[in-house]
Amino acid sequence: MNARLNPYRRKMYMMMLITVVTGVAIITQAYSIVFIIDGLFLQSSTFQQIAPLLVLLVAALFLRTFSRFLIQRMGSRIASDAKVQARGRLIEHYTNGAIVGNKEAHTGQKTSYFLDTIDETQNYYSKYIPQMVQSLVIPLMILTVIFFEHWASGLIILITAPFIFIYMIIIGMKTGDKSQEQLDQMASFSGVFLDTLRGLNTIKLFGQSEMQRQRIKEKSLAFRDATMNVLKVAFSNSLALEFISMLSIGIIALEVAIRMIIVQDTSFVSGFLMLILAPELFNKLKELGTAFHQGKTSSGALDKVEELVNNDRGEPVVWGEQPVATEHPPTLTLKEAAFRYDDRFAIEAIDFHARPFERIAIIGATGSGKSTLLHMLGGLLPIHSGAYLINGVRREQLSVASWFKQLSVISQDGYLFAGTIAENIALGDNDPIRHEAVFEAATEAGVYEWIAQLPDGFDTVIGDGGRGLSGGERQRVFIARAFYKKPAVVLFDEPTTGLDLKTEQVLQSSLLRLNQNSTVIVVAHRLYTIRQADRIVFMDEGTVRSVGTHEELWQSDPLYQQMIQTQQGGESS
Repeated sequence: MNARLNPYRRKMYMMMLITVVTGVAIITQAYSIVFIIDGLFLQSSTFQQIAPLLVLLVAALFLRTFSRFLIQRMGSRIASDAKVQARGRLIEHYTNGAIVGNKEAHTGQKTSYFLDTIDETQNYYSKYIPQMVQSLVIPLMILTVIFFEHWASGLIILITAPFIFIYMIIIGMKTGDKSQEQLDQMASFSGVFLDTLRGLNTIKLFGQSEMQRQRIKEKSLAFRDATMNVLKVAFSNSLALEFISMLSIGIIALEVAIRMIIVQDTSFVSGFLMLILAPELFNKLKELGTAFHQGKTSSGALDKVEELVNNDRGEPVVWGEQPVATEHPPTLTLKEAAFRYDDRFAIEAIDFHARPFERIAIIGATGSGKSTLLHMLGGLLPIHSGAYLINGVRREQLSVASWFKQLSVISQDGYLFAGTIAENIALGDNDPIRHEAVFEAATEAGVYEWIAQLPDGFDTVIGDGGRGLSGGERQRVFIARAFYKKPAVVLFDEPTTGLDLKTEQVLQSSLLRLNQNSTVIVVAHRLYTIRQADRIVFMDEGTVRSVGTHEELWQSDPLYQQMIQTQQGGESS
């Protein structure tokens, strides 16, 4: 059995059993029709004599219809379960994957994969698999009856029917490639279109509307061409199947007519039965051919999902099952830890140690690896070599849910969801919003007064991405979110960049309050933040250049002195 169907093994066996019942109903129906016609027109039977056959015919028709309904319903349920599992695998992949892989993918492409590509797999489970089962079981049952009643017709079917399977194999090879091309073009078009919508104002301001319109047109036409190629294959497939089936049935009808009229060695019952069963058999094969085309298209979508999960950029961050101790903030240790962004940048053999309740500043020039180190500590990037220990336990042994429950990451590219400010502050709480805890978090973060002044206070609705708020206001909500969560470890990635002095002072005060109950590690640029740190980690070209307090680095590292003097010259006293 196909590996994709292993989770549905019991349903597949049930589907086969119902298919056998369907085959029995089809054969019973054919015999009933033949004997009713023979009785009425050749044997001059009375209505009372054929009444049982009529009842049997109605029962066979009902059984055939009902069993077909059960098979289709079972296929739809399998398809629904498979789609849920496929979306779950994609979510797990993007959740556990390295942050760099997630950032580099188009949002529109991801949306297309989650919606269109996975929806495309519906036909594989709901149509192709049920039809494949029916077209393998029922034709064999019908062929057995045909050979028993009229071996010559059975021989003709054995000669002509294989042409249908040969043609399906040839068409299937084309369909798989064409369908993958169509899915790629659809994802590309979706990515460009969504990016254009999100950056519409920027495009207008820089006078790129016409160029972007042309780009969307090109992607749209490429998707159209790919879709038409798939439809061409579908139409040619249907035409060929109809031709082969009609030719085969015509040959059988001719052979039966010759044997009945000229040779006269075939009875009416046998001949008429062949003319009923042969179309039934070829109809099942034609339906398989149509479903085969849909199945190859859907199979291409399944292959695309497998490719995304297995080969998408950004290898997964491996986690285990052991919970992280929660008595106090954990001790974080990197030992000879390294990470590489393909061939562009690398962090080499870093040693790092953070004790509970420490306040550590990570500094360095742009591109020195500060944010990369922070993401490694957060478990958002994999360790390519070396080790990452949390309370002396390797990260690979710890539960991701347990770790993220104790962690807050506040960065420039944090996200606010469409909804109220209260809902965004309480993000991550699976229970109903605790409004008192929201108010307390906002007060501790120093943003209660600002939120209270908004038109609807904590119930003020904001757009996705924080539309309606300034950069500083978004950062304030992120800080309140951290206080609500009460994390053991807080990671700040350049929290005050581009903020006005008042907002920066609010954030700095909040940082001190958070540090009372948490370990705080911050990527810092401001001199004030650097001086307040218990320890400073000075990064240079992907390595740790030096570690110490402000006074220690000032005395021992000339490059640190130069950086501080440059900042002092650019800052007011």
